[in-house]
Amino acid sequence: MRFVDNSCGAAASISLGRQPQVPSRTLNVSPGRGDIIHERPHMPPLPGLRNRIASRFLGLTPQANALRPSGTGRDAILSVICFSIFCVAVTLVYSAFADEKGQALRADADYTAHRSDPINHDVDFSFIVTPPYQCKVLQVWVPVPQSDYAQQVGDSTFTTFPLEVKPKIGTEPVYGNRFAYFEFQNPKGAQIIRHRFAATVWNLHWNVEAENVRTVSKWPADFDRYLQAPKLKDEQELNKVLRQFTHEESSSAGALVAAMRWIDTNLQYDHVNASLKADADHAFSQRRGHCSDYHGLCATMGRALGHPSRVTYGMALFPKNSPSHCKMESYLPPYGWVSFDLSETQKLVATINANEQLSGDEKQDLSAQARARMMAGFRENSWLLLTKGTDYELVPKAAEKVRVVRTAYVEADGEALPDPDPANTEKREFAWMTSHKFTADKEFKLPFKDFTTLNIEHPTSNLQHRTQAAEHRTPKAENQ
Repeated sequence: MRFVDNSCGAAASISLGRQPQVPSRTLNVSPGRGDIIHERPHMPPLPGLRNRIASRFLGLTPQANALRPSGTGRDAILSVICFSIFCVAVTLVYSAFADEKGQALRADADYTAHRSDPINHDVDFSFIVTPPYQCKVLQVWVPVPQSDYAQQVGDSTFTTFPLEVKPKIGTEPVYGNRFAYFEFQNPKGAQIIRHRFAATVWNLHWNVEAENVRTVSKWPADFDRYLQAPKLKDEQELNKVLRQFTHEESSSAGALVAAMRWIDTNLQYDHVNASLKADADHAFSQRRGHCSDYHGLCATMGRALGHPSRVTYGMALFPKNSPSHCKMESYLPPYGWVSFDLSETQKLVATINANEQLSGDEKQDLSAQARARMMAGFRENSWLLLTKGTDYELVPKAAEKVRVVRTAYVEADGEALPDPDPANTEKREFAWMTSHKFTADKEFKLPFKDFTTLNIEHPTSNLQHRTQAAEHRTPKAENQ
């Protein structure tokens, strides 16, 4: 005698005695039409789970349960119970990796901003490295840009002079940054590495509103690298500042905005007194620095406030003495990774306030617009992302971990050569330099140099026809 049990979404043969279980077919006979047979194949069940459920919720022993024929209300109840347990398990697993409104969280997620106004750039970028006298091994790591939602990058072409060296391409495992590695044996005099490629880059607007940022009670493990805040020398003073943010703001997103305002108010842009290494300690103690110090401190504050944050380094795609520039990104559900540029926004506001053609109200209005654009998340189409994150091992390994890679990382006989900063007016000697040419397929404005871009995006004044800034199309060479 055999009964077919359809509980828990699978078919099972439950036989009297100790006969072995085998896969079975359910034979469904249509009422009144015994000549028509519908066959459904079934897989063996999980009788242990089913019997435990029957015993716990229905008060049936396995023996009693086996004697009951299928098709009763008991089977329907068991099916509902099994399905409910399955749904609860799936919900628990999913919720462990989602915010409070159920959005899945992934540290490697691509950008989700509104993108516009793509520009095609041809990039011709060279590194001229002068090794120390009698150097035996000169090693150079050059970041290789990658494609994502914000930029589409073509194939890279590398050449070297005078020594011919073929690069080895590798990807470091922490953040996924790619590097071309060059090794020059017994170099005599300067060595040149030329990197050519094409890239299409978009403007990105996130339109973040702090009140819409969702709270995450527990971040997935792959966000740990973006949540570990470095300890500062004056940790007590930093915590005091952070408590002020959390006391004044009702949400962690509001506290992050307050942190940005604090940096804008308390830090002064300075190429001479700068770390070049996204050093939060330097920025907090000195209250000055260049872009990496601003964003290193902001990323540290963001992490301390519970927001995964990172420094991103790239190159400005227009003529300037120092093409490297960094930004800060925080992961803010549902917006994902959002880019902020505090230092360039501060410099833009200073340009606005120094313009004698503007009235007091116009200066105030444009300054507010500049800060609002930054707080809402903005990234321009004249900046190309090269690397993400801080404190990682290069591939192949260098003598030590790198804090950041601005345009390249260079070692001579295992000793790091200092990063050049040609925007530093007090420096005259550099171990290596860059030479670059950028060619765009159309004219474009620089959003952090030309405040008429604010007028276009937020038409609250008639400045476009009243200021020479409206004529700033193809950019001129910049000192910074």
